[in-house]
Amino acid sequence: MNWKSEWKKLLAIASVFLVFFYLPVGSARFDNAIMEALYLAKWYAREHVLLCLIPAFFIAGAIAVFISQASVMKYLGAKANKFLAYGVASISGTILAVCSCTVLPLFAGIYRMGAGLGPATAFLYSGPAINVLAIVMTASVLGVELGIARAIGAIIFSIVIGVLMHLIFIKEENQKANQQMVMPEEEQARPLWQNALYFFSMVGILVFANWGKPEQATGLWAGIYHSKWIVTSIFSLALGIMLVRWFNIAWWKVLLTTLAVVALVIAFPEQPMVAFSAGVVGLSAFTSTDKGEASEWFASSWGFAKQIMPLLLFGVLIAGALLGRVGHEGLIPSEWVSRAVGGNSLSANFFASFAGAFMYFATLTEVPILQGLIGNGMGKGPALALLLAGPALSLPNMLVIRSVLGTKKTVVFVSLVIVMATISGIIFGTFFG
Repeated sequence: MNWKSEWKKLLAIASVFLVFFYLPVGSARFDNAIMEALYLAKWYAREHVLLCLIPAFFIAGAIAVFISQASVMKYLGAKANKFLAYGVASISGTILAVCSCTVLPLFAGIYRMGAGLGPATAFLYSGPAINVLAIVMTASVLGVELGIARAIGAIIFSIVIGVLMHLIFIKEENQKANQQMVMPEEEQARPLWQNALYFFSMVGILVFANWGKPEQATGLWAGIYHSKWIVTSIFSLALGIMLVRWFNIAWWKVLLTTLAVVALVIAFPEQPMVAFSAGVVGLSAFTSTDKGEASEWFASSWGFAKQIMPLLLFGVLIAGALLGRVGHEGLIPSEWVSRAVGGNSLSANFFASFAGAFMYFATLTEVPILQGLIGNGMGKGPALALLLAGPALSLPNMLVIRSVLGTKKTVVFVSLVIVMATISGIIFGTFFG
């Protein structure tokens, strides 16, 4: 018998036993933290899984199936023109303007298709960080100086972090570049413009279905918000037509799904999520049962969902238990956070960056959170540090990144974000604090 192995098992069993033996069940803070974890998971399931993650899974699956590896490597690969690669990565992320979790399937898709580490991580950061609406909201609620600093900082961060990740792991990237032989363009089943419109329709669904409610009741952003489901429906209809015409999906399957969605819109006009759910079920049904490339699309999307969803759910539960929801407390008292981010010291900026990196921020929620913290004495430097680190990272986000990049690269990526956010906060607080 291998006693060394058996002692490890005994130690593991004893550790689990002691955890449950001393579990502070009945303590008000502990019980509340458990409820906060469940509340946050419930909110996440209702607000983000259906509207954010599922469209992102389908887009990631489409990247893996319908975009050739040669095309990805041409624009984002280790041998690609660096100016072009980082430009494409940062602009793509900016257009999507998704949260730190929704960007993950898309990041995993392009990385596994051959994108270089630098451009892939630039995309990973830029997606949630460079959000035009969030930047405008930051400027209007927290001040123009903070809004401009957030915009400039996020754009610079996406490029610098990508370049540094490439340089830090240059040996591996060079090996990857050498392995990526010049590949001939694969023969495509349809022309580029058809694939472009197909992806554009799915991105349109993702962006407009998640369009957040602006603070102002009037204006362009408010107008788009009030008509977002009409725009989403137009993109969905266009996707359905393309699936029939270009992907050989049976027209009657798409028609049945469309009729079901329309019927639910009429029956539940105030609950668009019901109709959206029916659309997702219909799309899943007729792609998974198809005998052609559509079934490969669904299988690839399902593969991303199996890998990412459990990690995200676990991360959301832990984040909720530790920090609670907006306006609520978890195990860590909110007064500790408020006290730690006052002034413009190194420790205040570092704590804001570090705490922001582990907290989960849905798109736009960071602004009201910061408004409350600033009202309780938070310095402007730490506020910027949190804005630059928080939306781009979260504990659920880190768990998934680790499954794609590995522990070492994930630690370096997270550390770069935290350190750069800390330095930016100190500089900003020195001049504008």
